Amino acid sequence: MTVNTLHRPTHRDALVHLEAAFERGDMVTIFGRCTVDYDGRATSELGPGDRLVVLKPDGSILVHTDEKRTPVNWQPPGCTHSASVRDGRLRVRSTRTSPDERLDVQFERVEQCSAYAVNDRSDLELVGSEEDLRQHILSDPDSLEPGFEPLETERQSDAGAIDIFGEDADGVPVVVELKRRRVGPSAASQLRRYVDALHREFGDHESVRGVLVAPSVTERAADMLDREGLEFVALDPETGEPPVEEDESESRDEGEGGDSGDGGDGDDEVTGEDGDDGDDP
Repeated sequence: MTVNTLHRPTHRDALVHLEAAFERGDMVTIFGRCTVDYDGRATSELGPGDRLVVLKPDGSILVHTDEKRTPVNWQPPGCTHSASVRDGRLRVRSTRTSPDERLDVQFERVEQCSAYAVNDRSDLELVGSEEDLRQHILSDPDSLEPGFEPLETERQSDAGAIDIFGEDADGVPVVVELKRRRVGPSAASQLRRYVDALHREFGDHESVRGVLVAPSVTERAADMLDREGLEFVALDPETGEPPVEEDESESRDEGEGGDSGDGGDGDDEVTGEDGDDGDDP
C-alpha cells in the first residue's frame, strides 16, 4: 500500500495533494483545526476545533473529535468530494443530490494530510448473527420445539417484520423473534408488539404464541415474558443449540436495562446488521 503524507502543509500544497488523491480514488485523512457546516434536510454548525476527517473513495466522509466512537458529522457513500482554498482556508466539501445535502469542512490549519492507496476487497465474515440463528431454525425446526413448522421469514405486520412466522404441532400461529446475544425487557416488548399485531390481523379469538430466541435473557426480561404469556428458547447463534452454561462465578449480567439485541427497536449496539442506515448527519 502506498501512503503519501504531508506534515503541516500550506493550504495550496494540501489542495494539490487532495485533488490528486481524489483523482486516484485514494482514502484520505486530514487532521487539523477546522469548522464544520452542514446544509440539507437540516442545518448545523460546529465551531473551531481540532478534528480528524476521513474521506473514503466510496464517497463517505466522517468528522471525528477526540471523544466517542461515532463521528460528530458525516455523509454516506455516494457523495462527491472536492477541495478548494477560499478566504485563506482549505475547504473540503462533500455533496450529494438525492437528497440535496452539503457538508463543508474548513481548515484554519492542517497538521497532517495523508492519502492511502487502499486495496481491501475482503468481505466481513460475521459469525453468530441473527441470520445464522434463522438458518439453524429453518434447517432444523425441532431445535425450536418438536413439531414447529416455519411458514414465512420477515413476515410483514403493522408492528414491523417478524423474523420467523410458523405454526406449532397443534396448528397455533407462532411468532419467533431472534436475538443474537443476551437481551433485556425491550426484546420482550418487541415480541409483544408482534403478537398483538397478529391478534389484530387474525382476530382476538385466534391464539397466537410468541417465542423469543436468544442465548440468554436478563431476569427482568424473563419476568416480563412470564407476565405477558410469552416464551423463551435459549439457542446459540453459532451452533443452533442450547448454549453451554458458564460457571456463575465467571458469568456477568450485562445489565437489566436490556443488552443490545439485534432488532429495530433500539436494542442494537451498532453492528450494521439491522439498524437504520441513518443518512442524516
